[in-house]
Amino acid sequence: MPCNRVDAAMRHLMTSLSGLDAAGLVDLLAGTAAAVTGAPCAGFVRVDPLGEEADVVHVHAPPGDPLRVRAWLAESGVLKALAVPPRRALLPRDASVGEPGFLALPVPPVPPVRREEVLVWVAGRDFGECEEHLLSRLATAAGRALEAASGLEAAVRILRGVHAFTGADGARPAPATASRPAPP
Repeated sequence: MPCNRVDAAMRHLMTSLSGLDAAGLVDLLAGTAAAVTGAPCAGFVRVDPLGEEADVVHVHAPPGDPLRVRAWLAESGVLKALAVPPRRALLPRDASVGEPGFLALPVPPVPPVRREEVLVWVAGRDFGECEEHLLSRLATAAGRALEAASGLEAAVRILRGVHAFTGADGARPAPATASRPAPP
């Protein structure tokens, strides 16, 4: 393949694989979790590898956060509870004390080598077995989507190395040749 075609093909492939917006994917997954469970709020929590603390990674909530879910996550102690196995929670809604209703489940790692644990959560109403089942299935899909996004990012990094080796200016290094002795 001529060098200019290699350069064009590599750039096209890298651009295509780089087109995924990771932050947009996380927001889309959280918004879908909210829609699937009928909740006004959803998001992701990350638990550190030692299981000592959990941090909010993303919150998808209506403008102005009318249920004050962000503040509730920070003040309620639910993050400390999620840091401890079994890393799941189902809390009923009690508006009189500011409890929004909360369901959190782990996002299964694909492949299972991720050191930190990620949980998807929904909040803002009472949840039952149906919502728990749906969120569990969505968590599995989210794990696959997040792993695929990570894989695409890794592929682009590798392709940049290949592209650099092929020569961005159109000149490719000459292939190495080795001389072998003639067979007897």
